Amino acid sequence: MMRTAAVLMLLVLAGPACGSSPSAPSGAATFTITSAGVSPKEARIRAFNFVTFVNNDTRIHTMVSDPVDLHNQCPELNRIGVINPGETRTSGTLSLATVCGFHDHASPSDSTLQGRIIVQ
Repeated sequence: MMRTAAVLMLLVLAGPACGSSPSAPSGAATFTITSAGVSPKEARIRAFNFVTFVNNDTRIHTMVSDPVDLHNQCPELNRIGVINPGETRTSGTLSLATVCGFHDHASPSDSTLQGRIIVQ
């Protein structure tokens, strides 16, 4: 009986780890920039991870943290900075649970080049 209870407990505890829901945070996330904008527009990651930006556009982008004039909401995102066509850059470690907005500094009002990272 104890053995059966122990096996059942292990199955219950292991169950959530077997699959993940789309809204579950991941270890890291990748944002791709194209002529159509940034995709995805939002990602959830676990704290103490980073994000990657890949520039598949033909022009240079400068990805930084919100707000537009201060760039201080999530300073770790400012490490991405200037990203040339074909280049990949990563942020610093996002260690605090928060919401980090980002935008292209060269086109701050272009909503296609804006997004957010939910750090959990």
